[in-house]
Amino acid sequence: MRDNSQSGPSNPTRRAFLRTTGSTAAATIIAGLGPAHLNGTPAETADGPTIAGAVPITLRINGNDRQLRVDPRTTLLDCIRETVALTGTKKGCDHGQCGACTVHVNGRRVNSCLSLALMHDGEEITTIEGLGTPDALHPLQAAFVACDGYQCGYCTSGQIMSGVALLKEPCGPDDEAVKELMSGNICRCGAYANIVAAIQQVRKKT
Repeated sequence: MRDNSQSGPSNPTRRAFLRTTGSTAAATIIAGLGPAHLNGTPAETADGPTIAGAVPITLRINGNDRQLRVDPRTTLLDCIRETVALTGTKKGCDHGQCGACTVHVNGRRVNSCLSLALMHDGEEITTIEGLGTPDALHPLQAAFVACDGYQCGYCTSGQIMSGVALLKEPCGPDDEAVKELMSGNICRCGAYANIVAAIQQVRKKT
């Protein structure tokens, strides 16, 4: 028969056990973080974590040079979103089929999910964050608002980036020509008519 008259260290309560293990875990975490803060060398820098086998590259993103170290296998899309933390560029299909990841490289639109970041060392990259600001929208951004050219909004940044590139490309004057040049960008909500209307509104003003 169990003797419950003793409640010393050999028979701890559940609460005491949890308190002890919790304190030990906290002490271990704090001890592990201590040297990094004392030496002024945090685990991650502003340009991303230290990666084995990483190579140095420079990307000029939205007018700012970014000195980066990336895994050679990193796509331009993942570099923009995960390393540089510009999340306006969206990852949709990740196979170059939906256009949500469209950015400009040296003024031309590309699907950033199909391109390695390493391929663009020294090149000029423009993302949706580089087009305009809430107080000074790019004309096509303003037209998307006026024409209701978005619904869920997930594809919108890619649609706008493709549309801005289209403004500088040879394109016929009618809606069908615009639809053809925008065919690489999918809108799962089906707002195509409004997207075309927004692009045509800007084209008529330029």
